[in-house]
Amino acid sequence: MGDVTTAAAVLRGGPDVWNDAAIGSLAPAAAAVHAARHTAEAEALAAQGLWEQAYTHLRAAVRLHHVAGSATTGPDELDRLRREHAEAREQSRRDSLTASYNRRYLDERLAALLSDLADLGDDTVRTDGICVALADIDHFKQVNDTYGHLLGDRVLQRMVVELDAALPEGAFCARYGGEEFALVLPGRDLAEAVRLCEAARERIARHPWHELHPDLTVTVSIGVAHSDGRPTDVERLIGAADAHLYTAKQSGRNAVAYRDGRTGRVRLAGGAGRRRSIPQPVRTTG
Repeated sequence: MGDVTTAAAVLRGGPDVWNDAAIGSLAPAAAAVHAARHTAEAEALAAQGLWEQAYTHLRAAVRLHHVAGSATTGPDELDRLRREHAEAREQSRRDSLTASYNRRYLDERLAALLSDLADLGDDTVRTDGICVALADIDHFKQVNDTYGHLLGDRVLQRMVVELDAALPEGAFCARYGGEEFALVLPGRDLAEAVRLCEAARERIARHPWHELHPDLTVTVSIGVAHSDGRPTDVERLIGAADAHLYTAKQSGRNAVAYRDGRTGRVRLAGGAGRRRSIPQPVRTTG
């Protein structure tokens, strides 16, 4: 009875408090009871689209089912729970509006890529490094103010489709926040990343936005940063991409900005670099 009382108190504190000591103190029957409660809570949260919270409860349920053992949990039930756990984990990494990856996944995945760069078995990634681009929709507030937030949401959804359209294997798009998206390109040197981003910028500018509204046009500005294998971190790399994005905005928008590795100066890709004045930001990153 003491185990059940203690476990009930832990349960009221939320699924994250199920540490090894708390789980180890439970009898199999008590573990099965609390696993069932977590499963029911997870299913209710998932039905509301609250995948991150659902994932946390399902993670606790799986661990508790292992303690409960085969005497109280059939293999089919445990397999089902593992499948639901995997689905909730994937959904917790997704932005609910655009279905792209979210900021949480971006931070976790990019940190793992950067920290493991020296140990990666992929010679291309180790040699060419990782590029990160930040893409921001130009004048998006005006889109919302003029056409309404529902149409603005549809613009965001189409934007993800266009940004995703030609990403190479291993690359991914994540919603960084609001109308800003991050593209992560492992194993791509700066020249290729700039080419891919310039192609995405042109594709977005040519997109038939008039299908959403006859007067609608949409463009993006993009800043590209590159880690060439030297030690760096997420904040430093994202900060460099953000600084270049700001330069693209200052230079008239609808442009891709990057720092030329040979000259050290920030440039604009394509014809924009020949037509526009390019302000040079103060360099704060290596």
